[in-house]
Amino acid sequence: MTDTEQMTFRLQALMPVLNEKQRRLAAAAEAKAAGHGGIAAAARASGIGVLAVRRGLKELAGPDPLAAGRVRRPGGGRKPITETQPGIREALRRMVEPATRGDPESPLRWCSRSLRKLAVGLGALGFGISFRKVGDLLRLDGYSLQANSKVLDGSKSPDRDAQFSHIAATAAACMAAGQPVVSVDTKKKELVGQYRNAGRELRPAGMPEEVDVHDFAGPLGRAAPYGVYDLAANAGWVSVGISHDTAEFAVGTLRRWLAEVGRVRYPDMTRLYVCCDGGGSNGSRLRLWKTELQRFADETGIAVTVSHYPPGTSKWNKIEHRLFSHITMNWRGKPLVDYATIVSLIGATTTTTGLTVRCVLDENVYEAGRRITEAEMRTLNITRDRFHGEWNYTISPRVTHQ
Repeated sequence: MTDTEQMTFRLQALMPVLNEKQRRLAAAAEAKAAGHGGIAAAARASGIGVLAVRRGLKELAGPDPLAAGRVRRPGGGRKPITETQPGIREALRRMVEPATRGDPESPLRWCSRSLRKLAVGLGALGFGISFRKVGDLLRLDGYSLQANSKVLDGSKSPDRDAQFSHIAATAAACMAAGQPVVSVDTKKKELVGQYRNAGRELRPAGMPEEVDVHDFAGPLGRAAPYGVYDLAANAGWVSVGISHDTAEFAVGTLRRWLAEVGRVRYPDMTRLYVCCDGGGSNGSRLRLWKTELQRFADETGIAVTVSHYPPGTSKWNKIEHRLFSHITMNWRGKPLVDYATIVSLIGATTTTTGLTVRCVLDENVYEAGRRITEAEMRTLNITRDRFHGEWNYTISPRVTHQ
């Protein structure tokens, strides 16, 4: 290996781990050792400029007292953009403020604030800056990419916390008396067919499950899974509907749960406590929901006590995070190609804490838009609680006279 090759080998090995000053000093040392022509050879071997090697030789001869402990002498290097273009940092701050979306003075009105668009916007204001430098300035001001955070519950009832306490106390009393407490709701309706399902599943590399490009409802329509979660037993029951998600369908699921599971699990049942959302097929203001519950009570002889969660708090419903979330995780990445697949995937859902789920297909067709008259409402045997009777009520079996 020639002297030049050895120099190149040494410098190329050192350059990546040295700072600016150390690189020019190492190159200068090699140049000095090489003698005549060493400066040019060291510059080629190290990849730094000839002037930098010459400066390194001067520093080896006698360090500049003003540059002691520094990589560059005071004032050396390119000036920061905030000095060369005064006001650019303030202009960027105004541009990224959330309130400027819709501001007629903003160059990025109604636009997403990507780094490139911010750079273009600053250019429209007379500044010259690259999108990478925009990112540097934003980081200096403490900005980072942020996703939306679901923390707002919407309008809050003044009795929201009191309703939660009421539900907890009633549920505890029912379970202590050996009466069932169930949480009910409809899971998100799902397209049935070869459609994309969120999540990832283990498969051979390069062989993803192929699904339709478009998510238009096909001939199989949508599945509406309505769930009943038994709090004490940590067990779920899900009816997969093929028709409309109506109150008749919701109460029909309760009826089937009672016949196939509830009576066996609670042979001495005289009361059923149902916790549900304030809207949907089991809404607090839905007449059909109460009418169907009355039919259920008359048929079974069981009083049904209902408590609705306050507006904007549906995610607090226990069925959401104790049943539905686990169903979603179990079928992640699997196309719901037919109803049999949906029933099988839901029924196979388990957890390490002992959750079990039974799932059946409800092939009944439920009529949408049924109207309940005032006369029918007056026949209900409903007792409203003194605390928010619109949220808390009991529907008891009607006494029939022969």
